[in-house]
Amino acid sequence: MGICSSCESSSHVATAKLVLQDERLLEFSYPVRVSFVLASIPTYFICSADEMEFDEFVSSMNGDEELQPGQLYFALPLSWLKHPLQPEEMASLAVKASSALMKSGGAEKCGMS
Repeated sequence: MGICSSCESSSHVATAKLVLQDERLLEFSYPVRVSFVLASIPTYFICSADEMEFDEFVSSMNGDEELQPGQLYFALPLSWLKHPLQPEEMASLAVKASSALMKSGGAEKCGMS
């Protein structure tokens, strides 16, 4: 069970939502490769909210995988790969996700140029 359920934006168009450490939210209205996103944040990894569990190691998505519309993801520091996710860290991520989603009216919509 993930810490957050998948959701859709207020425009009713499903977007892949990526919560950054500074509580910004990036939204992609199409599948986008993890490697494309990580090119701009190389000291982070991306994980799916649905795969995060208490006291378990956080799994990094492979660079060839795609962020899918309708799903929630987190960009986390690489150091988080080395220890199990603690309850206070999960709570902090839930607060960041909630804050980012509440601000999503001004979210950065990402598109290919």
